Amino acid sequence: MTTLIVGLVLFLGVHSLSIVNEPLRNRLHASLGEAAFKGLYSVASLIGLVLIIWGYGAARMDPTVIYTPPGWLRHLAMLLLIPIFPLLFATYFPGKIKAKLAHPMLVAVKLWALAHLLANGMLHDLLLFGSFLAWAVVDRISMKRRTQRSIPTLPASRANDAIAVVGGLAVYVVMVFWAHQWLFGVAPV
Repeated sequence: MTTLIVGLVLFLGVHSLSIVNEPLRNRLHASLGEAAFKGLYSVASLIGLVLIIWGYGAARMDPTVIYTPPGWLRHLAMLLLIPIFPLLFATYFPGKIKAKLAHPMLVAVKLWALAHLLANGMLHDLLLFGSFLAWAVVDRISMKRRTQRSIPTLPASRANDAIAVVGGLAVYVVMVFWAHQWLFGVAPV
């Protein structure tokens, strides 16, 4: 469990630098330069992600049950997960979805975390998905008081919403019927 916690602190900590201290983030970016800053950010994020995956896998071997969700919550979770990949696609394929939601990736993270909290009741699930849900909520709130940095996207287009929805739903189907089992050892259906 310690490895999972360290991974979460590292990964979400790096991703919280702008939330907690945007001036420090900007000073680091300026002093290191863009390439070095992004490189260190990426390495720290990757180490955190590896620790999360490793720690979560180890924690699954000795689970602590906090609650046992009723079976119908799995169905609700599957419904909540349907828009996840279209929202992720909409982040980089700007159209009406992105314009309406402003931050579709954060909405996707919130839905992903909430759905998994509804369907899983082990301590390691609560730590992982609860941490991501809390981070996404705090990040969205903090965006109202800080300068937004642009992310690289394709040019805005009417076709982008169709690409986001069709591409996202295709990835969802692959994830549900094959990739989730292959990646995480758990078949959602």
